[in-house]
Amino acid sequence: MSSLSGGNAQKVIIAKWLMNEPSVVLLDDPTKGVDIGAKAEIYRIIRELADNGTTIVLNSSEDRELVTLCDRVLVMFEGKIVKELIGDDITEESLVSSALQISADVEAKEESNE
Repeated sequence: MSSLSGGNAQKVIIAKWLMNEPSVVLLDDPTKGVDIGAKAEIYRIIRELADNGTTIVLNSSEDRELVTLCDRVLVMFEGKIVKELIGDDITEESLVSSALQISADVEAKEESNE
């Protein structure tokens, strides 16, 4: 596997996991560092798994990835769920505004404590 590109190596790892036919798959930045072609293939695999009933729990630092793949997004701050977005409410704008609202709330709280 050491001779494979990052994207192909990640696809091989995903394929190994899927041989066990898991009911739940946890993914942490599954396309980080891969080229656009490999990313599209990984997205296809994830979507196919979800469509076939596999539960996918995805952590991603890419808003576009969350919008593309997720049916439900939980926005967390300091270990707590602060916003839930479902279906068409999952947009890059709603993700950013949720994060900014959290940031604004924290700043306001800090100012009131001074």
